[in-house]
Amino acid sequence: MTKPVLPSGPNDEPSARRRQILEIAAQLFAKKGYRGTSMRDIGEQAGVLGGSLYHHIRSKDALFVELHNAALDEAEARIDEAVRAQSDPWAKLNAACATLLDIQLAPDSLTTPMMNDFREVSDDVREQLIARRDRFEGLFRSLVDELPLPPRIDRSIYRNLLLAQLNATADWYRPGKLTPAQIAAQIAAIFRHE
Repeated sequence: MTKPVLPSGPNDEPSARRRQILEIAAQLFAKKGYRGTSMRDIGEQAGVLGGSLYHHIRSKDALFVELHNAALDEAEARIDEAVRAQSDPWAKLNAACATLLDIQLAPDSLTTPMMNDFREVSDDVREQLIARRDRFEGLFRSLVDELPLPPRIDRSIYRNLLLAQLNATADWYRPGKLTPAQIAAQIAAIFRHE
């Protein structure tokens, strides 16, 4: 499942109503973007009146950050699990790539739309999103650091190019020809120079 594990409330026991609101908000953000989604849209879709919505949600910014972080938390946990099952550095990289594409290319994925809306938010929110994204990319930083690359290869550039390619796949991917795992294997092979 590609939907993020939705965050819990203050007592780590989210109400069914709050969970419903979060799911609706995530779908609206994925479909309409940050700027195109209003608290009124979320309230209307959830059947919650304006003032009551703020009982469950502090603000649109806080909601977007919460959903963004939940999507990355879920992706990070899935990638970490896939990587831990491998011992070879190249197999780890392939597992990470395959899992990331499996998440991003799923028809109901919320991860990719949530990750691509940084330009629409305030500077304060953008800083929070970037900090969490950088922590997520640390997973790939560790994987690339383990690879037996030639000394002339700058690992930072390598990692950024790999992530750029993986993240751009959702722009051109069409189901039917290759699976996400097959595409990931091709990308990993190219980055291994095979």
